[in-house]
Amino acid sequence: MGAERRAWIEIDLKALEKNVRFLRSRLPAGCRLMAAVKAGAYGHGAPLIAGALQRLGVQAFCVATAEEGAALRKSGVRGEILVLGYTGRESLALAAENDLLLTAADLEHARLLNSAGLRLRVHLAVDTGMRRLGEPAEALDRLEAACRLENLRPEGIFTHLCTEDGDFCREQAGRFWRAVDALRRRGCAFEKAHLLSSSSLLRFPELGGDYARTGLALYGYGAPELKPVLSLKARVAAVKTLKKGEGAGYGLCFQAKRETRLAVLSIGYADGLPRQLSCGRGSVLLHGRAAPIAGLLCMDQTLVDVTDIPQVRPGDEAVLIGRSGALRQSAEDLARAAGTIPNEILSRLGSRPERTVL
Repeated sequence: MGAERRAWIEIDLKALEKNVRFLRSRLPAGCRLMAAVKAGAYGHGAPLIAGALQRLGVQAFCVATAEEGAALRKSGVRGEILVLGYTGRESLALAAENDLLLTAADLEHARLLNSAGLRLRVHLAVDTGMRRLGEPAEALDRLEAACRLENLRPEGIFTHLCTEDGDFCREQAGRFWRAVDALRRRGCAFEKAHLLSSSSLLRFPELGGDYARTGLALYGYGAPELKPVLSLKARVAAVKTLKKGEGAGYGLCFQAKRETRLAVLSIGYADGLPRQLSCGRGSVLLHGRAAPIAGLLCMDQTLVDVTDIPQVRPGDEAVLIGRSGALRQSAEDLARAAGTIPNEILSRLGSRPERTVL
C-alpha cells in the first residue's frame, strides 16, 4: 500500500465467494439469491461487488432506486435488477430503458406507473406488518386491481419481514402466502414470490420463496460461518506529543492526563465514520493494539491516543475495520460503540475512500 493513500477500503473477493457458498447452502428448495447491492453494495462498491457476484452465478440483484439500477446496467450487470423503493414518474423512462423491475408500492403507485404509458415490469409490495410500502395482505381487491392495469407486467410479489422474532416472522409469512395463494386463484400469475432477508434466511429458511434478498449476510455478518468482505484503513499523517494538562481537537475536548502521544489519522466523518465514536467511545487498531479515539472526530481527520503504542510513526497503517496482528475490529464493533447497526456503518462509507481488491 503506497504511503500516498490517506484512507482506503480493501475488498476480499474470496470472502465474498465463501459467503455466497454458505448462503446457498441455506437456501430452501427452489430459492435463489437476490443480492442486495443498494447503497453502493453497503459501502463495498456496487459495480465491483455485483460484477463479482455475477461471475459466481448470481443472476438477481436488488437496489433502492432506478438510478442505482441503471448504474449497474452501465457497468455490465445482466440478470434481474429489482428496485425495492418508490420510483417517481421522472425515473420511469430510465427504468424501462434499463429493463429494471419496479416495486409497485400500493395501488395508487401502481396507477402512477401505469399512467406513464410504458410497458413496465413490476413486483407488488405486500405489507404484512412492517408498515412501510405495500398494500395490506388482506386488501386482495386492491392488490388484484394493481395486477390488472394494462401497462404493467406483474411478474412478482414480495413482503419484508421486520423482526427476528420467530413467531411474528411466521405470522407475517402466513399472511403473505395466504395473499399470494388467493391472488393466484384470482388469476394473478406471479412468476416469483419472495420474503426472505439475510436474517430470516439464516434463522427461518423454511419460510420459503423464490428469492432470498441477502444484504448484510452477503458481506460477512450474521453467522460465524460468514467472513467480512470489507476492511477500512487509514494513514497516520503525524504524531503529536502533549504535556499533561494540554488539550487537543475541537473544543479541546481531549485533555491529557499525562504526557500523551496522539496520532493524527487521515480519515474523518466525511469518509463515513460516525461522530458518535468521538471521545474514547471508539478505537482503531495500530500495530496489533487498540488506540482510543481522542476528542471529537473531524470532517477529514481523527486523533487517537497512542501513548501506550510507542512504535507508531507517520505513514503507519491504522485499521478501523479489519485485522491488525491478533486483533480484529468489525463493523459490528464500531456499530456497538456508536449506538447503531453494522448496516449503517458500512453503507455510509462514501466514495472518498479508495477501494482496492485483495
